[in-house]
Amino acid sequence: MSTVVVVLLLFAGVSEAAGRILPLAAGRPGMSRHTMAGLMVAGGLVEGAVFALWPLTTWTMAELVVSPPPSGAALEWTPGLVTPLLLSAVLAFPLLGPLLHLLLFVGVGAGLAGPLAEATDLGWWGAAGCVAVAGAGLGIAVEAIRRLVVRISTTGAPEAIA
Repeated sequence: MSTVVVVLLLFAGVSEAAGRILPLAAGRPGMSRHTMAGLMVAGGLVEGAVFALWPLTTWTMAELVVSPPPSGAALEWTPGLVTPLLLSAVLAFPLLGPLLHLLLFVGVGAGLAGPLAEATDLGWWGAAGCVAVAGAGLGIAVEAIRRLVVRISTTGAPEAIA
C-alpha cells in the first residue's frame, strides 16, 4: 500500500470518526477537549483500519466462493479507488445526508467490484456480492465495537430520584 493511500485512508477514518463522535460530544456538554481529541484519534485509527481491511476481506470472501482460489496479487486500494471513499467519509456527518453517504459507499464498492471481477472468475455481480458482504460484515463489526465503547465509557452513577 502506498503512502498516499495510507494517508487518504487515515483522513477518511478521522472524518468518519468525527461524524460519529461530534454528535456524541454535543450530547455531553461536560466532555473535555482532551477526551474528545483522544476519541477522534482512536476512532480515526479504527475507522481507517476498517477501510483498509475492506479489500482484504473482499478478497478472502472471493477465495471462499471461487472453487479454485484465485491466483495472483490480492485486491488493494489505489488512490483512484480510495478518493471516493474519502469523499463519502467527509459526508458522514449525520446532518449532511446519510442517503448520499450510503450512495457513495455503494459507488466505492462498485469500484472495488471491477478489479475483483477481473482478478477472479466471479463476474461483476459475484464480485459485487463479495464486496457487499465484506463491507456489511465490517460495518456490523465496527458498529458493535462502537456501541461497546460507548457503553463502557458512560461513567456516571445513576442519580437518585427524589
